[in-house]
Amino acid sequence: MKSRLITRQLFLQFLALAAAAIGFIFFFVSSTLDGMYVEATVSEIAADAITRDPEGAVVVEMTPELVQLQQESPDLWFAARLVDGDEVSFGHVPTEFASLVANLDKLSAADIRGQFEPFTLSAIVRQESGPAGEMKIIAHGRLRPFTALITVASNIVALAIFLTLALVSVVATPIIVRRAFAGVMKTTEEAQRINAEHRGIRLSEDKVPREIGPLVRAVNDALSRLDEGYDRQQRFIASAAHELRTPIAILKMKIDAAQDSDMRALLPDVSRLATLAEQLLDLHRLDNGAPRDRIKLMDLARDVAADLAPLLIASGKTIEVVGDKSGVISGNPGSIERALTNLVQNALEHGGDEIIVRADGISLEVEDNGSGIPREEHHRVLEPFYRLRPRSSGAGLGLSLVKQIVDHHGGRITVANASGGGVIVRMEFDAAR
Repeated sequence: MKSRLITRQLFLQFLALAAAAIGFIFFFVSSTLDGMYVEATVSEIAADAITRDPEGAVVVEMTPELVQLQQESPDLWFAARLVDGDEVSFGHVPTEFASLVANLDKLSAADIRGQFEPFTLSAIVRQESGPAGEMKIIAHGRLRPFTALITVASNIVALAIFLTLALVSVVATPIIVRRAFAGVMKTTEEAQRINAEHRGIRLSEDKVPREIGPLVRAVNDALSRLDEGYDRQQRFIASAAHELRTPIAILKMKIDAAQDSDMRALLPDVSRLATLAEQLLDLHRLDNGAPRDRIKLMDLARDVAADLAPLLIASGKTIEVVGDKSGVISGNPGSIERALTNLVQNALEHGGDEIIVRADGISLEVEDNGSGIPREEHHRVLEPFYRLRPRSSGAGLGLSLVKQIVDHHGGRITVANASGGGVIVRMEFDAAR
């Protein structure tokens, strides 16, 4: 938009300048400034031809230039008055100017245009210097139409004005447009910072053009409504998750106490449901500034493995915790623990019979030996409600909730295929300061 405005503005200005220049030229050419004028070179040729004889008298010498000028202008005439008062003339000086010769020293310069043909009264008065010294000359000779002079002069003036204004336009227009759009660019940068994690930002209205102000206010109103809707949704999810905790806990307790093997087979699903409910509450707490502590990832991995070991043993599967070095991060221990629990439960449900939890520095990995996930699906399994197999159990929220928890901690989550088959889900965090 900025480039279009600059281009169109410059195009309009050039058109306006061209029209003004043409009008300027047309005005002078078509004006009443007509007639014939004498070329300035006539007085210069005359001054060069005026010299003194051996006795010191002022005379006119027929120089080659003067001869050529007389051939071009048979009605050539001029008269000169030197600084010592001597006078000299050449040709027939009109009676109208005869009395002026004695007073030439009182004139500075003049351009006289005769009104009637053959324009013998057209003359110029100039201060010149020649072999005889300084003098004032009145001369008539080589004639040119005055309209030609005006045309040339007006073209030069118009071209100078046109180029000057064009240069000013080329330099000034982009600066003016950039300054006019400075507020819009600032508002654009503010809009680029708006996302689900940085709500409450509003676009500045003070520096945008007045015509764009209503649009900015409308966008700010829409952002306010979206924030209100998001807050209501988060409160609803948090309230629903909180209300689900009690019945899930009661259901889990009854399943633990049941003797029926079919009933006890529901325990992994109930545990997974309890973890999802707690993760929803974790997201609500993180949005509202949950406290952060120093977390040793190796200790956390061991605690999760110990809690889930009974479920794995009951399912005929194994879990192993390995790590080369223990890292320390800063975060909410409960939410990180439940994120790792979710990954292990996901591997328990969809992976093979061997699960490895690896604590490597500031990262946690969960690896299984299942059938794996196609490479093109690695990013999609992190999306909400996405399930790799449409008829599989679960709502497709587990990995998405894990990703949100990791994002809230400023970390990164990746999905990759293991070298021996299966899947590796890696959560990487920043080291504690």
